[in-house]
Amino acid sequence: MLTLEIPTLPLKSDSSGTIRIGRTRVTLETVVYAFNQGYTAEDIFSQFPALELADIYAVISYYLNNRKAIDEYIQQQEKEAAQIKKQLESRPGYQAFRQRLHAQKTEGR
Repeated sequence: MLTLEIPTLPLKSDSSGTIRIGRTRVTLETVVYAFNQGYTAEDIFSQFPALELADIYAVISYYLNNRKAIDEYIQQQEKEAAQIKKQLESRPGYQAFRQRLHAQKTEGR
C-alpha cells in the first residue's frame, strides 16, 4: 500500500509578521508578484536560487487556492510599507539627505 506524506507549506512568518519562503529571506509577495507578472516557477527560481523549486510550486499552488486571503495580506503589507516610508520621509534632515544623494549621483555621471 502506498503511503503518502503530506508536505507542509514552506511559509514562515518572521517577528514582524512578514511571510517568508523556506529558510530564505524571500517574501511571499515577491513570488506572488512575479507569478502574477507571468513568470513561471522556473523563471522565479532562476532569479532567486536560494529558493527550492518545489517550494515555489507549493507557494504558487497555495496562492491559487487562497488568492483572496493572500491578496489581502499583500495589500496590508503594502499599506504598512507606505506608512513606514511616510514616517521616514517626515524625519528632520531627510530631504537634505536625499538632495545630497542626488547631487552625488549627478556628479558621478
